[in-house]
Amino acid sequence: MTRPVGTRIPAVSLLRRTLLAGLALPGLPAAFASTWPERAVKVVVPWPAGGLVDIPARSVSGKVQAGTGQPFVIENKLGAGGAIGAKTVVDAPPDGYTFCVTTSAICISKALGIKQPFDPIADFEPVALLASAPLVLVATPSTGIRSVDALVERARKAPGKLTFGSAGNGSPAHLAGEWLKAIFSIDLVHVPYKGAPAAMVDQVAGLLDFQFANAAVALPQIRAGKVLPIAVAGPQQIATLPDVPTMDKAGVKGFDTDQWIGLLAPAKTPGAIIDRLSRAVSAALREDDVKVGMEKSGIIIASPDGTPDSFRKVIAEDLARWTRIVATAKIKIE
Repeated sequence: MTRPVGTRIPAVSLLRRTLLAGLALPGLPAAFASTWPERAVKVVVPWPAGGLVDIPARSVSGKVQAGTGQPFVIENKLGAGGAIGAKTVVDAPPDGYTFCVTTSAICISKALGIKQPFDPIADFEPVALLASAPLVLVATPSTGIRSVDALVERARKAPGKLTFGSAGNGSPAHLAGEWLKAIFSIDLVHVPYKGAPAAMVDQVAGLLDFQFANAAVALPQIRAGKVLPIAVAGPQQIATLPDVPTMDKAGVKGFDTDQWIGLLAPAKTPGAIIDRLSRAVSAALREDDVKVGMEKSGIIIASPDGTPDSFRKVIAEDLARWTRIVATAKIKIE
């Protein structure tokens, strides 16, 4: 039957066609390609349900589940800055039935010299980059700070007086603040919290002057006028904040603290499964509802043209970037 011009192919149909196309890939082991998945697949998210990492994990897993006909079950396994959940995936059999959606946190910890029960490069097989999560520099309205220049000027006039919060020592928000201190040689006071939501609660209450907050946490308070967005601490602006410049455009060149959010498998997971799942994820990322859902949460969806190899390069470059930031800002975590 001829499909009318302009008719959209349903998501399930697109995903099934993508998966079936894998059967024809040269050199693809038939045993893996024709039978996987035969049962439920577990996707470990080492972060809270409904949070920054959980949103893209569930959006994409739901689409892939529909395309494969097997459940993709999200398991939120928290603790140790994401390390506990990630370790369960490293220790799982590399049979294509356990994956992990995590973030740059595994690279940041290594850059800081924090001991982890795995290596972010050697112990995982990259499957697909899902999204990037930008930080937004937000000021407390009562400070009168409306720009990066104003923040720096205030800090120079009152050394050691301005406070900034973060999700904890070694978090991207902490490193961003320390990096800003190093760039301008200013004295700022870091106040660590147990999680980004707690830091935002205190900022809204007027107990902090500013912070680099992840967009998912900051957007509701920005919309409510409780905090003021000054700049996006990444290479591109956020669709839901079109008038907020990047730090680069605000005059702080090369200031990029974006985190990647991606799907990983245990090392030695068969390449046939990795490739097939990567193609299914790419199809999911092309769906409008997935893109819209992420953008509403302040998450920047990844290109659907990515591959496991391109994601591997992102991870390696990310580790190098955070290592440079840690060295430049002379950050040490006791």
